Amino acid sequence: MHREALTGGGAVLSTDATSFHRGSAAIDRPGIVDAPLNCASVLEHHADRFPERVCLVCEGEATTYGEFFANIKRLAGGFIANGVRPGDVVALLAYNSIRFLEIMYAVSYVGGVFMPMNWRLAPPEIAYMLKHAGAKVFISEEELLQLGQASLEGINGVLPLSIDGGEGWIKLEEIQQSEVANPIASVSGTDLQRLMYTSGTTSRPKGVMISHANLAWKNAAHVGEFSITATDVGLAVGPLYHVGALDVTATTLLSAGGKVVLHRRFDARATLSAMANEGITNVWLAPAMINQMLEVSGVDDYEFPTMRFVIYGGEKMPLPLLERFLRLFPNAWVADGYGLTETVSGDAFLGRDHTLKKIGSVGKPCLYVQIEVWDDEGRPVAADRAGEIVVRSPKVFLGYWRDPEATREAFRGGWFRTGDVGYLDEDGFLFLVDRKKDMIVSGGENVSSLEIERVLYDHPAVLEAAVVAKADERWGEVPVGLVVLRPGCAVQSDELRDHCRAELAGYKCPKQFIFLDELPRNPSGKVLKRQLRMQLQTSAENG
Repeated sequence: MHREALTGGGAVLSTDATSFHRGSAAIDRPGIVDAPLNCASVLEHHADRFPERVCLVCEGEATTYGEFFANIKRLAGGFIANGVRPGDVVALLAYNSIRFLEIMYAVSYVGGVFMPMNWRLAPPEIAYMLKHAGAKVFISEEELLQLGQASLEGINGVLPLSIDGGEGWIKLEEIQQSEVANPIASVSGTDLQRLMYTSGTTSRPKGVMISHANLAWKNAAHVGEFSITATDVGLAVGPLYHVGALDVTATTLLSAGGKVVLHRRFDARATLSAMANEGITNVWLAPAMINQMLEVSGVDDYEFPTMRFVIYGGEKMPLPLLERFLRLFPNAWVADGYGLTETVSGDAFLGRDHTLKKIGSVGKPCLYVQIEVWDDEGRPVAADRAGEIVVRSPKVFLGYWRDPEATREAFRGGWFRTGDVGYLDEDGFLFLVDRKKDMIVSGGENVSSLEIERVLYDHPAVLEAAVVAKADERWGEVPVGLVVLRPGCAVQSDELRDHCRAELAGYKCPKQFIFLDELPRNPSGKVLKRQLRMQLQTSAENG
């Protein structure tokens, strides 16, 4: 198999994970390659120290650390008995559940590579990922078997397993072992723990290669940042196939010996109720989730006595929405955060003492993370000047699976180029401006779509808004506003245009408004602006 070497975070690596396995990055120091970096070792540790402590709760079902690790071990034995070996990719298509996390840690137990799948995708998209990743096992749950079966059409050599049965699928319980002699697989810092495919905001999705060391450094950074202990109770309401729920909440809490409450799928009222009544101390939320929660009738009557901190991120939250959300949690630390799938989430957080002083900022880098802002030549820019955000950290991913070209483009001198535009103020606080590809250049002037969206969100009739560029013969590009109105509200384009003109320079105001029932979003809640731009282009071409 052809493997093209590259320089990523300082080590010479390959974009095919088989070469990462078993310490292939040529680390010769004794004890490093076989160090207990395997994330399953964390669960073994906790199960040994406090087996009776509850670690997970989902829909009334609770499991202790002792029970959880015992199930992980039995399932790992089943994987081994069915030919899963270190480096093999195991894909999972499932809603949030205790079983979801058991599967992930069981795959890690045997040294395999876990690949969570987005259940919002269409069969051809899932099929592409299965084939591109070279998955050896595909696990689905019963509710998603139709999607899973359609995704497997024409794919050979993949073992189909089901969490709860189904025709043509082997039930997980049938492969579990009662006794497992195999110890947890020893892994090196560059062995893959996980493949996570990006949401496809540009061309084909890319497989993000996350190592056991990436995960360990992320856990250490977040535990330190938020002083997380075994007494904390995290709420995971976003999909576990995304780093927000999986890593900001679940793996961080489990690494500290805490408890995680799982919701199968996000429901705004159920989330508010859980935070108010179930001893929840922390949660991660995407702006789209927050928007839905703020629309729940009686939202201002909820109280959250046990909440210590709320982390939000996924895309920049408009200031009017943020200000209203802050009022909902007068006693909790509401931490804006910045992170990516490629960094296993959370690279910067806004400290509690600066929530209002630096409102609009995503804060400062967390532990073990460096952030700079560069110009197009790769040189750091002065304070308050916008440029591309770059990150250097041991939690930065290894590269893109089987995509050496994309990996080379993503790194420069050991720094990961995020593609996001932002600036650092004189105090070192990071502010997001826009995605590089979402900046609008109108008449030679740079226009931030986020700036215009902030103004649109301030209109009482606007529920959601996105601004994208449209080609224009005179100005090159002009901004177009795509708007979702609140139920029962009506507004004309001229009124929205006047609203923008009162706050923005004329060249920043949208030249056209399009009203939609909803905005297309990826799993993390980010608006798919590429899709919106393509729709505008198609509409223009068709007259």
